[in-house]
Amino acid sequence: MSADCIFCKIVAGEIPCAKIHESEHTIAFLDIAPVNKGHALVIPRKHYENLFELPEELGAALLADVKRVGAAIMKATGAHGLNLGMNNHEAAGQLVMHAHFHLIPRFDGDGLTLWGQKAYESQEEMQALAENIRNSLK
Repeated sequence: MSADCIFCKIVAGEIPCAKIHESEHTIAFLDIAPVNKGHALVIPRKHYENLFELPEELGAALLADVKRVGAAIMKATGAHGLNLGMNNHEAAGQLVMHAHFHLIPRFDGDGLTLWGQKAYESQEEMQALAENIRNSLK
């Protein structure tokens, strides 16, 4: 637990939330500033700052709870779709430095759009970046 982390305080019961699910490894609750009603967060009970700190063995439990909660959100809200997102680091929009997945119910005509797309200057630039990423995996 991180003493100054709002999500750790929610897990500890020090701050109230609209809890919708909990398991041995995770807790899920409604976001207080939802993109659409039903927008929820699924977080690990233990403090990890972002995706890159999460232990791989926790991945299966997190994914299982994300799927279970996501299906329940769609059923309860009548959503036509669901966006799953995770912001990692401040530059990507992470506001709370405790790993968390956003589950955002989507409705036909809700007015939300995904981020804009960009293009590579050339196939060569794209292939060079792909090679650089492959080399970084080693």
